Amino acid sequence: MDDQQILVQINELVDEEHRLRDQLQRGEISTDEERARLSSLEKSLDQCWDLLRQRRAREDAGQDPDSAETRPAEEVERYLQ
Repeated sequence: MDDQQILVQINELVDEEHRLRDQLQRGEISTDEERARLSSLEKSLDQCWDLLRQRRAREDAGQDPDSAETRPAEEVERYLQ
């Protein structure tokens, strides 16, 4: 997956997040359902951003950005901001 594909995926996930919030406001989904789905989306977003940062760091270091790999959500979620 190249940088552009990752950015497309990020945008799709953000759009889904907005749809979920709209559905909650309209009463189409419960708060619990929104929370569960948002949690999953946030983990996926974190993984995408992490992969993009890895790719850019490798490219800046003169390495092959395609060697970057998606890390497990559990690992990415433990990073300090």
